[in-house]
Order: sequence, then structure tokens, then C-alpha cells
Amino acid sequence: MKLPSYDVIDLDLPPMGTWPASKHRFDEKQINALRAAEAAGRPLLVRGEPGTGKSQLAHAAAWASKRLFLSVVVDARSEASDLQWRFDAVARLADAHLAAVPGGETPRDLDVSRYVEPGPLWWAFDWNGAAAQLQHYRPGGPSPDLPHEEWTPADGAVLLIDEIDKAEADLPNGLLEALGNGRFTVGPTGRVVARGKGVPPPLVVVTTNDERELPPAFLRRCLVLTLKLPDEGGFIEFLEERGKLHFPKLCAAFPEVPTAAAQMLIEDRRAAHEAGVYKPGLAEYLDLLRALEGIGGDAGEHIEALRGFVFSKQPPA
Repeated sequence: MKLPSYDVIDLDLPPMGTWPASKHRFDEKQINALRAAEAAGRPLLVRGEPGTGKSQLAHAAAWASKRLFLSVVVDARSEASDLQWRFDAVARLADAHLAAVPGGETPRDLDVSRYVEPGPLWWAFDWNGAAAQLQHYRPGGPSPDLPHEEWTPADGAVLLIDEIDKAEADLPNGLLEALGNGRFTVGPTGRVVARGKGVPPPLVVVTTNDERELPPAFLRRCLVLTLKLPDEGGFIEFLEERGKLHFPKLCAAFPEVPTAAAQMLIEDRRAAHEAGVYKPGLAEYLDLLRALEGIGGDAGEHIEALRGFVFSKQPPA
């Protein structure tokens, strides 16, 4: 299998599904981690504080390699099966009640297979099978967005499992067999979904904010990339580079603004750390520049007035 080169360092990411347009800059550490995960055939677990670009890394990897991008955000109610398939028990019960009413008609028969919706892992393993199942479940239902018209399942996919630490331990443990074997069983029907012939294993990127410890068995089967913001010595330069990447016109018109915003962020991060509350990061820095660009006028005059709304996430004492 030929591994992607990720030779374009700065990417313009187009909107995809619910993901807005953005920009991403690969660094050497990210590229090496992606290549290692793909070569080893293991999920890449990406850790780091919020706002360090963990989720966007998967989007960028998919776009750079022209692969299908699939994503799912995990919450406390998520189960491993939600990534594989979803059984619409409510719709089946409603159809059963409708069929029981004299003169009532149901739009479909009550066979359980007609109430199974393919999940992101199903699409990643077997696009054609998932598409057929979607039509069986909901004729005309939308399939995931393709990266380009010429994409085929043989081009592969990138699957983002976002914020896995929000789930109970059963979810990561429940994924081990499917990811390791390239197959899983659809519980309600007993159907086995396996990776299609000629379809490469998906690159699975898993993110965590480390709010909950992950099971050792899952960690053993992952490669781990930790994204950290630079220390204060290189932090201002790092932020300035990201600001110019995302908002080149603003930074060119007001060259003092990226530095001023970076200094403010460092001050507010230090205060938040001392108070033991959430620390603003790169995401908030970019939000401040985005707000300044959107408001227009003299950005240097507005920056102090907007600072508190963007950087401070806690109620006043």
C-alpha cells in the first residue's frame, strides 16, 4: 500500500459536511505520526488541550490524501455500535402501530433490516454495501460527502472519532475487534460487514482531551500523538504564524495586532492557570482575530474591548 506523502504543508480546507472551510499547517511531528499510524495499521490517538487542532488534523489528512472524510463526535451516551450501525427502533414501533390500525398502511414492511442505518465505520469498510443498506433503510437518504467526483472506495477513507474520553470504557473496548479485524456484526440482523475487496484500511484518528482515562487494552493498540502549545518562549511566534495563515489580510493591514493578541492570550492563560480554570488557547486567539476582521475598522482600537468576550470563559468573581 502506497502511503500518502502529505507534501503540501499549508492546506486550504474546503467546507465538508458540517465542517466549515479552514486552513491547516502540517508540522513534521504530525506528518511522522500519520505516516507511522498508517504503516502500522493502527489508530492514531491524538491528545492535547482543547484548541490545539486535534480534530482538524484528521480533516487535513483526508483532504491532503484525497480520501473520504468521515467523522463522529462521541458523548456520554455513545456506544461502539453507534459507529457501526444504528437500529431505528422508534420508527419500527411506529410503523408496527400504524400497521395494526384498521385500514392503516406502513410505508415499508417490518423486517428488521429495513430499520438499520449504516454508521461511519460501515461506510469506511464497505462503501457500496453501506450505500445499498441506506437505500434499503431510507430510499433517497443522503450519503457522506465525497472528496471529489472521481473518488472510489479503493482510494480509502479517514475516520475521525472525536472526544472518545467522553464515552464509557465499553466504547473504545468495543472498537478493538472491528478495527483489528476489519469487520463487525450488525446485531439486529446478524449480517457481517467486512472491508471490501481492494479497499485499504481506513486511517482512524481518535481524539481525547484526557478528561477520562482510556482502557489500557485500547491504548496498547494505538499510536499516540500529543499536541502541545509551545512554551512562552516560542508561543508568540507560533501564534503570529497561525494568525497570518488564517487571516493574512488583517495581519497585513494591522501588523501589530497578531503580536498584541498573542501577548494578551499569554497573560490571560497565566491568570486562568493560577485560578485553576479553563485556559484559552489557539482557538480563542483565532476567534479574536476573526472577530476583529469581521467588525472591520481599526483592529488595534477594538482589540482590548473584544479581548474579554473571547478569552474569559468564567463568570466574574
